[in-house]
Amino acid sequence: MKRFLIFICLCFLLAICSTLGKTWSLDSLRIMAIRNNKSLRMAGEQQQSASFSHKAARTNYLPKISATGAYLYTSKEMSLLSDEQKSTLSKLGAGLNNVPLLSSLGDRLNAIGQGLVDAFHTDTRHAGVLAVTLTQPIYMGGKIRAYDNITRYAAQIADHMYDKTLQDVIVEVDEAYWTLVALKSKKQLAEGYKQLVDRLASDVDLMFKEGLARKADVLSVKVRSNEAQVALIQVDNGLRLSEMNLCRICGLPMDSSMDINVEDVPLEMAFPQEQDMVEHAVGHRDELKALELQTLIYGEKVRIARSEFLPQVALMGGYLASNPSVFNSFERQMKGMWNVGVTVSMPLITWGERKYKVRAAKADARLHRYEAEEAREKIVLQVNQCRQRLYESKQRLETSGTNLEEAEENLRYADVGLKEGVIPLSNVLEAQTAWLKARSEWVNAQVDVRLASLYLKKALGNVSH
Repeated sequence: MKRFLIFICLCFLLAICSTLGKTWSLDSLRIMAIRNNKSLRMAGEQQQSASFSHKAARTNYLPKISATGAYLYTSKEMSLLSDEQKSTLSKLGAGLNNVPLLSSLGDRLNAIGQGLVDAFHTDTRHAGVLAVTLTQPIYMGGKIRAYDNITRYAAQIADHMYDKTLQDVIVEVDEAYWTLVALKSKKQLAEGYKQLVDRLASDVDLMFKEGLARKADVLSVKVRSNEAQVALIQVDNGLRLSEMNLCRICGLPMDSSMDINVEDVPLEMAFPQEQDMVEHAVGHRDELKALELQTLIYGEKVRIARSEFLPQVALMGGYLASNPSVFNSFERQMKGMWNVGVTVSMPLITWGERKYKVRAAKADARLHRYEAEEAREKIVLQVNQCRQRLYESKQRLETSGTNLEEAEENLRYADVGLKEGVIPLSNVLEAQTAWLKARSEWVNAQVDVRLASLYLKKALGNVSH
């Protein structure tokens, strides 16, 4: 037992050590999330449940065989004769016993009467019954076939919902991954800005000592340095929370270090025609397929509502045995008999119940058909929104790239002008702020393009791992 526990501990430590110092790529994070995500596991269990339910529904086509046994003890015994009748029969020859010549005949009659009393003795205080019954449905009004179709559609819905959950998990991993990439880039940006401000503070201190700067300039730069330090702390906190979120999605310990490998994913993406995208999304979105199958399920429920008021025919057969048995008077033996028959049942007067139930089922079917149509319209709108968002994010990326080049050039001129004494310190601080803003917008624009491309793929049903 101790060796087994030591072996388990070693395996656990090896699993932890394997995650330490490892660089995670986007594909490896996806694989880890697919393997460990709880939502995906629940969707897999729903798949199995729906599959087993369908298999259970198909057994309704087959005959059902059941066995029943019972034992009963009663405090009193069932009697076919009353006490008066028993007394009369047992004394059937009592009147002849007073006649000497007929006394022997009287004794015989008494014996015959007592024999009849004994023959009618039931001895039912201890009773046992055994029954084996076979039931084969012949016609149930279409109910069995309808349940078969419903469970088959439900299994297909579970498959589509699993695929949808899988795509949601991949999208969630990608969102957390690119958010972490953006925060790491912003951390580098905050560190670079802090170094830039600290270098400027050092230069201003030297200029102040030489009488080329004022005390207010020194204080302004120190304020900017403190602000840069606060921004760096905020980025570190956001970075840690983002790492914990990614660990949660991938099923890793929350305190794991996420050293990610930033992949060079192409930003360019061809824009298909709007009509082609809509048709592609309608044909590939799993939730829309699930709603269409749900509409079919409620159509089958209409058939079930009708089947409850149609004739139901079943073949029945079985074997029934009891002790005491009654096939040869009352005997303390287990004896039985075979039986075969056909049962037919059909409601005659229901006071409109059939009409109301069928109308209610039809209303539910129309309701879910409207839901599917509404979902189709929303998917069309979502595809167009995602396409427009990707287009806007690309335009914003191009604009932010141009702004960054201009901000870097402006900052370079400001640094040179400050050293030459032709530009005041306030202009340098403004140039640094403009550079920081442009750089931050450029980083955000890159992440927005990747996320917009991801959301468009999700809207089209094209997310894959």
